[in-house]
Amino acid sequence: MFNFEIKNSGELSQLLLEQNIYTAKDLIHFIQNMPYGRNVNRSDLSLIIKENKGTCSSKHAFIKAVAMENGFENLKLFIGIYKMTEVNTPNIGNGIETNHLVYLPEAHCYLKYEKEIIDITSTNASFDRIRTAILEEIEIEPHQIGEFKVELHQNYIKNWIAEKQILLSFKQVWAIREKCIVNLSNH
Repeated sequence: MFNFEIKNSGELSQLLLEQNIYTAKDLIHFIQNMPYGRNVNRSDLSLIIKENKGTCSSKHAFIKAVAMENGFENLKLFIGIYKMTEVNTPNIGNGIETNHLVYLPEAHCYLKYEKEIIDITSTNASFDRIRTAILEEIEIEPHQIGEFKVELHQNYIKNWIAEKQILLSFKQVWAIREKCIVNLSNH
């Protein structure tokens, strides 16, 4: 696992220092134990601290941004599109199966340091549950977790619907996916 000292070198680092968080190790523990939930504005990473919640995207982008503020450049941020099922993503409900789908393509963000994959979405997050279900992976920068990530994910689903000849519209599939995310937020 990586570690670095957090110095007063940027807005996000300052917010952490005000919370008495001085190292990446402390930051990871803090973020991992933070409730899962969408922020009012997914592009404003400071809301992770101000609202005391975040998703896989915002939590991992926040850590990457803090690393960048502190000159720690070896940490990479990724979006992985994976086959989301009730088995590999607990607490999403049974909407996938109920709609006669085997899986839904879901976008999940995580970090990589050297050859290690780090998923701090929650204390029970385990990348191993989805490792073999990854369909595509792309490295991104923290500012890309907003519109870029949503467009990438939606385009992937649209192509998947056409390629797999799914008998549901994009709007229907996206609604199923949104319900899954709401279910995750409630646990």
